[in-house]
Amino acid sequence: MQLIAPSMAYDKQIQAYRREFLASGDSMDGCGSLRRFERTQDWLDQIEALRRPETTPPGLVPGTQYIYVREDDGKVVGVIQIRHCFNDYLEKYGGHIGYSVAPSERRRGYATQMLRLVLPECRKLGIGSVLITCLKGNEGSRRTIRKCGGVYESTVYEPSRGEYLERYWIDLG
Repeated sequence: MQLIAPSMAYDKQIQAYRREFLASGDSMDGCGSLRRFERTQDWLDQIEALRRPETTPPGLVPGTQYIYVREDDGKVVGVIQIRHCFNDYLEKYGGHIGYSVAPSERRRGYATQMLRLVLPECRKLGIGSVLITCLKGNEGSRRTIRKCGGVYESTVYEPSRGEYLERYWIDLG
C-alpha cells in the first residue's frame, strides 16, 4: 500500500473511487470537493491551489491531499487530507485530518494504515497535536483514531448538518 499525491496517472482509479461513493450515498470525508468534480484534473487543480496559503481560496485553509493506493492492482482504496491550520469551522468540527475508505474496501485496516502514515507528515508541517473528529456512533472511525493514539476530548453538536461529532487529539510530541 502506498500513500501518494494524487495525479492524472490515477485518473481512472480516482473516478472509480468517486463513483463508488456517489452510488453508495456515503460521505466522502477527506476528499475535498471530489464529489462535485466530474473531471479529475479539476480536482487536482483545486488540490494544487490548496497547497499554499497564497493560492488558497477565501474561507478555506491550506491542505495536503493523498490517495491510498493498493500496489498490486493500483486501486485507490482511500483518500486522506491534512489541513495545515484551522478556520472557525475546522477548529470546532472538522479537525486537521479527514479521511475515507471506499465502501467496498472497509474493515481491512486501511483507515488505520493511512492515518499512521500521514501523522509524520503532520509533524513535518509543524502540527504538534492533531485534532480528528468522527460522527458519534461511527465505531470504525473511533477505533481507527484510538489505535493511532487519539484521546477523546468531547462531543460537539454541528448545527448545519444536525450531527454530533466526537473530538480526539493525537499528540505528535
